[in-house]
Amino acid sequence: HGGVVKTGQPVTRILTERGRAVGVETANGATFTAGRAVVSGAHIYTTLKLLDDAAPAKMRSTVQKARIGNGFGMIVRIAADRLPDYSALPSHGAAAPHHQAMQFLCPSLGYLERAYGDFLAGRPSDQPAVISMTFSAADDTLAPPDKHVIFLWSQYFPYELASGENWDEIADREADKIYGVLQQYAPNMSADAVIGRLIETPLYLERELGLFRGNVMHLEMSVDQMFMLRPALGMGMYRAPVKGLYLTGASTHPGGGIMGASGRNAAAVVLRDLRV
Repeated sequence: HGGVVKTGQPVTRILTERGRAVGVETANGATFTAGRAVVSGAHIYTTLKLLDDAAPAKMRSTVQKARIGNGFGMIVRIAADRLPDYSALPSHGAAAPHHQAMQFLCPSLGYLERAYGDFLAGRPSDQPAVISMTFSAADDTLAPPDKHVIFLWSQYFPYELASGENWDEIADREADKIYGVLQQYAPNMSADAVIGRLIETPLYLERELGLFRGNVMHLEMSVDQMFMLRPALGMGMYRAPVKGLYLTGASTHPGGGIMGASGRNAAAVVLRDLRV
């Protein structure tokens, strides 16, 4: 459709004229104008910062009341030379239907509650719940022949630690713990199965992806921050209180996830407004 994707050019400012969003400025000084609409999928706190003084006072006060929380999870991304061969459903090294779905490694609700209890106390879960994602079993373009990617999303891991430890210092320790859970269910995943790994702690998620306090949902997914109240009262219909500026992403209803619902909803609002 004639669109262009710009990478490696972080936006530093949303440009406004006479109270209307008209484009963006990037870190290298380039400007991109928008004829009729600017859509921000960034964290609502980031969007507010990009507006700077152009953000109405009411917007600033309501957004600053939105609760981010203390993160809740982390992910270990692994390049491996094999797929998990689960004891409960052996596949003898071959890709099986369950490898094309999320594999939830959690034996009971009690186990999950104990993991959450550790989180509430400000500790990384001693026995975390893990979701194993083996997307290369469904899409062989993600890895070389006979190799795989395994993503281990795990809960619960607070951004702010009661012990005062630094996430950069304990990242490997906690990643080993998460990988150990996978090994309990898939004994074939010995240490030599790992070719390389990227550890995305709550601090990493904030620093590299702009997810404040490591919350991949941007804001807490509580009832008082959903529907018309997400991200804040008066902005629940994907419109910022700045003309021409629209909101999408995990900061808007229905929150985070990969189902794309907030993007679809925001697009419908933009299209409806532009037809007027």
